Amino acid sequence: MRPFSYTAAASAREAIGAYRPGAAYLGGGTNLVDLMRLGVAAPDHVIDVTRATGADVGDTADGGLLIGAAVRNSDLANHRNVRERYPLLAQAIAAGASGQVRNAATVGGNLLQRTRCPYFQDIAMSCNKRSPGSGCQATQPGADTENMAIFGHSPHCVAVHPSDMAVALTALGARVHLQGPDGERTVPMPGLHRLPGDAPERDTVLEPGDLITAVELPPPSTGRTMYRKVRARASFAFALVSVAAVLETDQNRVVTRCGLALGGVAHAPWRCHHAERILPALPVAPASFERAADEELRHASPLPGNRYKVTLARNLIVSALEELSQ
Repeated sequence: MRPFSYTAAASAREAIGAYRPGAAYLGGGTNLVDLMRLGVAAPDHVIDVTRATGADVGDTADGGLLIGAAVRNSDLANHRNVRERYPLLAQAIAAGASGQVRNAATVGGNLLQRTRCPYFQDIAMSCNKRSPGSGCQATQPGADTENMAIFGHSPHCVAVHPSDMAVALTALGARVHLQGPDGERTVPMPGLHRLPGDAPERDTVLEPGDLITAVELPPPSTGRTMYRKVRARASFAFALVSVAAVLETDQNRVVTRCGLALGGVAHAPWRCHHAERILPALPVAPASFERAADEELRHASPLPGNRYKVTLARNLIVSALEELSQ
C-alpha cells in the first residue's frame, strides 16, 4: 500500500480545507480501504470525516427527515422514524452487504462507493474508470457481462452502481446536501450519480473537495412502499436487479402516483421515468403494471451476457406493484 498522510477533521470546513489533489475522504472505510489494498485507489492524503458531518437523524420543518452523512447504515435502518415512515429505506439498507459492514459504513460513504466491476478492481485489466483512456475490458469479445448494465452504458464503461440505499433514496426523491470549496448546495436524486458517457471516471457530479454532509428525505408517501432485491445468495451479495417502489392509489383503485427505481442495471440508480409517466390514471391491475414495465424495458440495451436482466427487471416491477396494490 502506498504511504499516505492522515487528518482527522473535526468539521466539514476543516475537512474541505485539508483537501488537495490526490486526497480522499474516509468515512467507514468499507470501500476506500478495500480499493487501497487492491491498488485501485492510492491517495497520498486521507481525511477522516466521521466527526466532520452530522451523525443524527432529525425531523425537517415540512415533515421529512434530515440524515447526517456520518450516520451508520445499521443505525439508520433501525431508527424508529425510518422504520415507521420510510420502511422502503430500512428494507434497502438491510438488504445491503452484511451486518458487520452495515455497522461500519456511513450514509455518505454508501452513496459514494465505487463499482464492484471485476475489471475495475483488477489493476491488470484495462478500465477507463480506473485509468481513463485505457479501454473497457468488459466491452471486449468474450468478456463477462453477466452483471453489467442494461441501461445508460456507453462504449467507455458498462459497469453498474452497487448501492442498495441509493436506489431507495432515488425512488423516494431524496436530496443530497453538499459542502465544498465553493460553498453549499443540494443535489436531487436522481442527479447525484452520473452515467458514464465519455468520462466514466466521474461517478458523481461532485467537484474536487466536495463533501456530502446530509441527505434530506421529503415527507413520507401516503401510499405503500417496498424494496425487493434479487441476488446470487441470501446475503453479502450485490443485486442482479433490485427495485424500489412507491405506489399511491385513490378510493376508486386508480393509480395517482408511482415512484420506481432499479438497481443493478446502470452506472447510477435507474429512475423509471417512462413507467412512472404511464401509470398515473391507470386502474390498479396487472395489465397496467405490465404495460408500464414493458414501456420502461423497451429502452434497455442489454449486453450479450445479461439479457436475462431485462426479463428479471420486468418481472420485479410487475410483482412489486402487484404486491403493493393488494
